[in-house]
Amino acid sequence: MATRKAGSRLETEIERCRSESQWERIPELVKQLSAKLIANDDMAELLLGESKLEQYLKEQPLRQGASPRGPRPQLTEVRKHLTATLDRGNLKSEFLQESNLVMAKLNYVEGDYREALNTYTRVGLDDLPLMAVPPYRLRMIAEAYATKGLCLEKLPISSSTSNLHVDREQDVITCYEKAGDIALLYLQEIERVILTNIQNRSPKPGPAPHDQELGFFLETGLQRAHVLYFKNGIDVHEDQQNLTRGVGRFRELLRAVETRTTQNLRMTIARQLAEILLRGMCEQSYWNPLEDPPCQSPLDDPLRKGANTKTYTLSRKARVYSGENIFCPQENTEEALLLLLISESMANRDAVLSRIPEHRSDRLISLQSASVVYDLLTIALGRRGQYEMLSECLERAMKFAFEEFHLWYQFALSLMAAGKSARAVKVLRECIRLKPDDATIPLLAAKLCMGSLHWLEEAEKFAKTVVDAGEKTSEFKAKGYLALGLAYSLQATDASLRGMQEVLQRKALLAFQRAHSLSPTDHQAAFYLALQLAISRQIPEALGYVRQALQLQGDDVNSLHLLALLLSAQKHYHDALNIIDMALSEYPENFILLFSKVKLESLCRGPDEALLTCKHMLQIWKSCYNLTNPSDSGRGSSLLDRTIADRRQLNTITLPDFSDPETVSDSSSSSSLSRTESPLHLFVSSHLHSHPKPDTFVWPPAAQSFSDPGPRQEHSLCNSPDVYFHGFPSLFSVSSVHATSVAASRVEQALSEVASSLQSSAPKQGPLHPWMTLAQIWLHAAEVYIGIGKPAEATACTQEAANLFPMSHNVLYMRGQVAELRGNLEEALRWYEEALSISPTHVKSMQRLALILHQLGRYSLAEKILRDAVQVNSTAHEVWNGLGEVLQAQGNDAAATECFLTALELEASSPAVPFTIIPRVL
Repeated sequence: MATRKAGSRLETEIERCRSESQWERIPELVKQLSAKLIANDDMAELLLGESKLEQYLKEQPLRQGASPRGPRPQLTEVRKHLTATLDRGNLKSEFLQESNLVMAKLNYVEGDYREALNTYTRVGLDDLPLMAVPPYRLRMIAEAYATKGLCLEKLPISSSTSNLHVDREQDVITCYEKAGDIALLYLQEIERVILTNIQNRSPKPGPAPHDQELGFFLETGLQRAHVLYFKNGIDVHEDQQNLTRGVGRFRELLRAVETRTTQNLRMTIARQLAEILLRGMCEQSYWNPLEDPPCQSPLDDPLRKGANTKTYTLSRKARVYSGENIFCPQENTEEALLLLLISESMANRDAVLSRIPEHRSDRLISLQSASVVYDLLTIALGRRGQYEMLSECLERAMKFAFEEFHLWYQFALSLMAAGKSARAVKVLRECIRLKPDDATIPLLAAKLCMGSLHWLEEAEKFAKTVVDAGEKTSEFKAKGYLALGLAYSLQATDASLRGMQEVLQRKALLAFQRAHSLSPTDHQAAFYLALQLAISRQIPEALGYVRQALQLQGDDVNSLHLLALLLSAQKHYHDALNIIDMALSEYPENFILLFSKVKLESLCRGPDEALLTCKHMLQIWKSCYNLTNPSDSGRGSSLLDRTIADRRQLNTITLPDFSDPETVSDSSSSSSLSRTESPLHLFVSSHLHSHPKPDTFVWPPAAQSFSDPGPRQEHSLCNSPDVYFHGFPSLFSVSSVHATSVAASRVEQALSEVASSLQSSAPKQGPLHPWMTLAQIWLHAAEVYIGIGKPAEATACTQEAANLFPMSHNVLYMRGQVAELRGNLEEALRWYEEALSISPTHVKSMQRLALILHQLGRYSLAEKILRDAVQVNSTAHEVWNGLGEVLQAQGNDAAATECFLTALELEASSPAVPFTIIPRVL
């Protein structure tokens, strides 16, 4: 009796070791079994043969796609053990089946695939029970199906018939699917048994639980089926059919209850499925994960049905997650994002961060796996414009990112896209340290610094690193000089002293000249050289270089705009307006061109045409931004209809997603001109044919050494939000954006938000820049009305802008203009003072305030304000003229005469709108 109990305990221990793959303990247990029980020689032979085979495979693991090994001396004993067991046939039927399964596995390892298949046929693999069997037998059956599939793949098909080929492929996939399903069942069952044993264990500590390993055959069964689905496909229908089956297989594996052994596999499968969903599945062929795959895909041939149903059933299935209120994705990008976030969580949890040499291999594998997940997250979130979320995900990846350039660079780009420019610059510094020979990184940092950050000194340093890099970055040296010139040009605009402005303008010209000489075919170098010459009021030379820029890039909107402004500076207003009209035929939604058109039409076609353009801008705004103005007075464009006859209704189109880069891209690039066929290009070439290319730079005399300090903008007015954060750039004013103006405009924005919240409880919808564009349209219409002496209409238009941004200095300035038109000087004085309290360097407000003070007889204060305005903007001819009038009223005729002459000289080269309205960006 004691012997029977001892044998029972020993058999239980052997069964446990076989289930947990503890093969090193089997020989010792077999010795105990042979000593205590009689007639167990056949069972011992089976156990020894199986354990030696598994030990061999553990020491010399198989690899997918490896060539047949042939007979191995190490496996001779394995075959002897198994042959002895099968020849005697004294074991029970289930143990004989196990002996055959191990023998078939040995045949595969030695390369005898046909004999392995014959063995599976004899044993009746499809008839083996799955119910009420120990876990190790589930593993053996799962490995048997995987081995059968591998053998079928290795053996050639005797006939070339297409149907036989398809049938063989289906048999192989079915074997792998069965192997995977039973493998999941085995892993769940063995984990349940292990946990039960731990819970039932006595307080006395026992051996630690053995970590399960999948092994070659189980891993093949779990992963090979979906690989074949995506690999195979004879025609388009088969491709779509296999895609549907493969995605369904992925989901089956992911829905199975997770075990410790399948955690890494689950992360891999989730990542692979996310990649398939992002790259290979369209919305029409997507189906709900909780539903069965469609029997007929929307893209399938309607005459071929039932292709996506399973061809087998198992008597026992793995447990799957179920319950109420389970989240279910409704479209492919949503499911892909969910899978990637799960994969990211698992990658972060299992990250290998140790830097010791022994862990280097594991750390590299962990890093590679995480990098793939983050790259796919970049694709998924980038498609939806969710850059804020992407930057947060990549920030979590920083724990992997020590000395890893790729992750740092991805993080920097995500911060840029999310509008976190300051952090992006700091991250780009680390990228420069990791990859000092890559000139594109400091150029990118310089672009950010010259944008909304307005860190011009930092931009200069980044540009100099490219210029001074030597031969390693010679191909980017021209871009480095271009960035350096832009930094100097913007610093000159900000400079408050005329001497410093001249020095910085000279540096900018030299840098642009160097960039143009290094890259004579770069239209940007020629354009920015022309722009800087225009700002320095060297109009003929600027015309020559803008002609070169247009010859290199005939559809560049900024070059076309500069050409129009240069013509307006020569007082060729009709020609300038023709250029604007033809440019607008190619870029109809570019608000910068439209704002310039309003001014030019006021000068040469009259206010009616200008008001028509204002109404047209409202139509464009409505078509681009279908937003509801929370403070809309209800008048709409009827204010413009009072004077103009055009009464067409405004179109309404669904609002695009402004976080999507495709919908907020530069409207100036929405269409292009043919360099050889465009009428605009032909017109420009013929118009400028008489202007020769200048060979040398001519610095203007002292009277011409003034910078044009119009509102600095780095981006297209109608698209980029960065330009608006410095306050409204009045296109008719001559005010520069100094560093003090940047800070003041932030105060203005905050005050406007507070004032708007007090006026209306409904916040403005969507991003800020569409509302700023709308406010600018109303302000331009108000200025036109002021020009024709209609204070009521101008007041109404100004009020529309004030409803959006009540504390904008441009709105306050326009209120002062209306008050002046009505003859209320005290009210106008108050509005100008309020405008200057928001933006102390707003030159137009300074000039109008000084004019009123002059009229009130307060000459000293008017003179001081005008002299301050000259320091801010030395090219504003209105300011010089006003200063001359104040000095003349004070009896200082000599100084007044000098001011009048300066004003005349500046007015002769003054464009319709400041040259600096054109964006200066890298």
